[in-house]
Amino acid sequence: MPPRISSTMRLFTHSLRNPPPLHPSHTRLFSAPPRAAFPQPTAPPHNPLDPIARHRLETQVRAHYTRRNYYAATGAALCMLATLVLVSTYDLPPTPEQCDAPPRRDPSLEPGAALVGGVSGGAEVRLTDTGTTGSSSKHEEMPQVPTGTSSVPYFPKTLSLPGDAANEPYQLVGLGIRTVSFLAIQVYVVGLYVATADIATLQARLVRAAASAEAASTLVAGEKDALRQTLLDPRRGEELWDGVLKQGGIRSVLRIVPTRNTDFGHLRDGWVRGITARSQRPGVGGERFEDEGFGEAVGRFKALFGRGSVGKGKVLMLERGGDGVLGAWVEGEMGGWERMGEVRDERVGRLVWLGYLGGKKVASEAARQSVVDGVMGFVERPVGTVETQVV
Repeated sequence: MPPRISSTMRLFTHSLRNPPPLHPSHTRLFSAPPRAAFPQPTAPPHNPLDPIARHRLETQVRAHYTRRNYYAATGAALCMLATLVLVSTYDLPPTPEQCDAPPRRDPSLEPGAALVGGVSGGAEVRLTDTGTTGSSSKHEEMPQVPTGTSSVPYFPKTLSLPGDAANEPYQLVGLGIRTVSFLAIQVYVVGLYVATADIATLQARLVRAAASAEAASTLVAGEKDALRQTLLDPRRGEELWDGVLKQGGIRSVLRIVPTRNTDFGHLRDGWVRGITARSQRPGVGGERFEDEGFGEAVGRFKALFGRGSVGKGKVLMLERGGDGVLGAWVEGEMGGWERMGEVRDERVGRLVWLGYLGGKKVASEAARQSVVDGVMGFVERPVGTVETQVV
């Protein structure tokens, strides 16, 4: 190796073994930063209250959404309540087609003059009907009684049964509106009619039940008040009416006119509930309703109202003959009458009538009050004089 190259290699090897010291400025550039400038991260201290804080937060969130659900449900309920109140309180005005149509005649409305006694309260309305038969004209006065609702404004003071060739008149004793729920939603108007020829029998039984003298034909002031209290008492009133109806000999009619569209099933269920409630306890004098014949009679009663509907303003009549046979008539679409059938067991009709006349809970308290006022008008006169007031 040449001398010059050999000396160069020795110098390079020496410099690698003994490097020269760096300048202080160079030391700051290449040296590691002090340990204090970059502190090592440390784990946060454990907080034992963190689970409790999360639980409280979750409880607050849950309570917030629960309140929102309550507010939403309350708003929906109030909207439904307001709708029901409006529907049950206000009637929609008739359409122009209905205004132009001729007025609908009630097939159960029979012409006749006013009768003394019967419904009290409200002014009597007389409608004059003018028609022509051949070359002669006739003017018939048809007395009516206000019902207290614009849906069915009037009830006839007298009527006769469909298909009755003798045209036997029945007199209105009392009427009222059947309502349901705490909103007092009107369902139908019901009126009790008694055959004019049987009013004397009804008078005699009521007078005999209240008079101190067995042969009395009328009541004095104290006896009248006692009879009224008896008829309004749930237990004693039911017993009195049960005895009057059970003896028979009094023909009567329940005239029912819905204030809104309904069906036979709805009406039937209300009557059947009343029959069931009264038949499950012993009747007056320990009478029982557990025999097979009564069950079959109730089944036939249900079958009378199996299907079909009754429109607003249509007339349904339940008749109870002198022998207690229950019959049903409904007004047809064309204005005629349709016989629905009958139930011959007098107990069924008696229990249906008691559902309006006596007991702790009646179908229409207004109807019961009105019937009591009507029969009190009967007993104020001597027995046998009321029917003679028909002119």
